Amino acid sequence: MKPILVRGQPLAQGALPAVCIPLVGKTAPALLSEARAAAAKQPHLVEWRVDFFEGIADASAVAGLAQELRTAAGVPLLFTRRSRREGGEAIALDEPQVADLYRVVCERQVADLVDVEMESPLVAPMVAAAGQHGVPTVLSFHDFQRTPPLQELLARFRQAKDLGADVGKLAVMPRSKADVLVLLQATLQASETLDIPVAGMAMGPLGAVSRVCGGVFGSALTFAVGQAASAPGQIPIDELRAALAVLRSAG
Repeated sequence: MKPILVRGQPLAQGALPAVCIPLVGKTAPALLSEARAAAAKQPHLVEWRVDFFEGIADASAVAGLAQELRTAAGVPLLFTRRSRREGGEAIALDEPQVADLYRVVCERQVADLVDVEMESPLVAPMVAAAGQHGVPTVLSFHDFQRTPPLQELLARFRQAKDLGADVGKLAVMPRSKADVLVLLQATLQASETLDIPVAGMAMGPLGAVSRVCGGVFGSALTFAVGQAASAPGQIPIDELRAALAVLRSAG
């Protein structure tokens, strides 16, 4: 597994993935409460799903709150706007406005990583803006309907690399146990052939196992529930940590 680096340092040590808690509050007080609760759980990083935030239209306020959340959580912050087409909330911003929001967040150095969807029409300038300010980019793709075939998943991981990702991330919905195996195989092959860290996860109840064992197959990142989930199949962090400890001791 290639670790995810922030300021040249790996988020997690050893062979297990970094554990991320999502923050999904709609208001600043709710988010700060989530961040303080996350700090007590000691994840490797937190993800602010800003599409849940009711004040998303004020870029300056978002940047200020991002800094507060990072301080409250005490760990690196991944800044993410998830679009409706990939499972996110409806927001009152168009894509150029989203790109401008990311530019402000990166300019002010208030996020340690940013997540940009590969399917965004403005993916190139958003990646460039992050790179200009030294903020690593997670290039992501989510399919809430199905698990694409192996070659399509591998092509998505390569697309992330080709677009300039520091981390490539795929999340898919399995309809069978075999789909989970396809996701894990794609993650393993991508981790062995690409020179960037990758993260692969299957969602929903069938995919929950991938959130536990994904690191064994090269996934550098997994998501766990602090107070609220951001995607189906996420496991409470205490339970996830216990399962990862079993894998660590067995390995």
